[in-house]
Amino acid sequence: MLNPKSNSHRTWLLLAVLFLSACAPMVTPAPPPTEQRSSATATPEVTPTEVTPLPTATSVPEEPPPDGARSEFKTDFSKHNVPYSEILSGGPPKDGIPALDHPKFVSVQEADAWLKPVEPVILLQIDDDVRAYPLQILIWHEIVNDLVGGVPVAVTFCPLCNTAIVFERKIAGRVLDCGTTGRLRYSNLIMYDRQTESWWQQAEGDAIAGEYTGKQLKFLPASIIAWSDFKTNYLDGKVLSRDTGFERSYGRNPYYGYDDVNNPPFLYRGPQTPGVLPPVARVLSVDLNGEAVAYPYDVLKDKHVINDRVGGQDIVVFWQAGTSSALDQTTVAGGRDVGTANAYARELDGQTLTFEFDGIHFVDRESGSAWDALGHAISGKLAGKALTPVVAINHFWFSWAAFKPQTRIYQP
Repeated sequence: MLNPKSNSHRTWLLLAVLFLSACAPMVTPAPPPTEQRSSATATPEVTPTEVTPLPTATSVPEEPPPDGARSEFKTDFSKHNVPYSEILSGGPPKDGIPALDHPKFVSVQEADAWLKPVEPVILLQIDDDVRAYPLQILIWHEIVNDLVGGVPVAVTFCPLCNTAIVFERKIAGRVLDCGTTGRLRYSNLIMYDRQTESWWQQAEGDAIAGEYTGKQLKFLPASIIAWSDFKTNYLDGKVLSRDTGFERSYGRNPYYGYDDVNNPPFLYRGPQTPGVLPPVARVLSVDLNGEAVAYPYDVLKDKHVINDRVGGQDIVVFWQAGTSSALDQTTVAGGRDVGTANAYARELDGQTLTFEFDGIHFVDRESGSAWDALGHAISGKLAGKALTPVVAINHFWFSWAAFKPQTRIYQP
């Protein structure tokens, strides 16, 4: 294995993405399950993300589509709202990194045999349906088309930007099935839907080319947490199985050494990254009612808790140690401890809470109740209560700054 800090690092990363492509069988993906009627109650109330109006399909000059796109896609490339010159090939072709369309799940007890306590998983809860999507699997597939709590979702992960984002995969009542284009913009995953083959930017959830240009997918709250936290809090939860139908080295990290603030982002061609933070510094991003904020992980690690106001809404960000970086060492579990950060609305039952860290727990000043990093009151007057999650997404700084250049960077 090459030293990731050597001059060969970028060449090694290119070989890694080509390897991901080579592993994929060239088959036409079967459609995932479509939405079904469910007896479950409505999706729990979450803090909405107000989306800035997107450019129309006529906002940029007419130009040819990216190289090779016409031979692979049936997309209406006459419609687009970003310059095609900003789109690069990531190496793999269309569906070269295969999405999971019929995901299987196992129990917490079964998954505990192959997941280490510090391993990062994506936590998604809709109603009483709670699921974990291990990054050791998502790092090889990037998209899972699933049905959770009766809601069709796309669980996505872009390793180059460290962005784990969940969308409701539906536009105007039409359920979409998502796949990978093999293209990147600002190093970020570009997805496509198999219904119209429109292209979608993962970081922003908007269609940038094709019939749906300018349409927006709905973000759903999801967070990256340690496996130990999931299995402790959700014993009856479901865990994405490694029985995917593909032969992959699950648990290994094909992007060894990428998560290093001394390295430049891979295949990045975009706006110059503001030098206030290293390009590959980790941030937790929140975008509410037109205001975007980045919370640097270095600040979060020092403060543990941040009370803030974003877009006119009072929020709190919790950080705790114990979660490994999926993109650091040769194994996902072997990555350094980067911790986990989650954001919540501070209003509960009509009262705005203010939080502190007592060295062990998060404690609200108003009631003296203790809270865990998942927003659950575990003792005190408010025991049993839960905070409402805010859509908050992990990014590398270069990625968030490219898509949200007007962002505020939280400073204590």
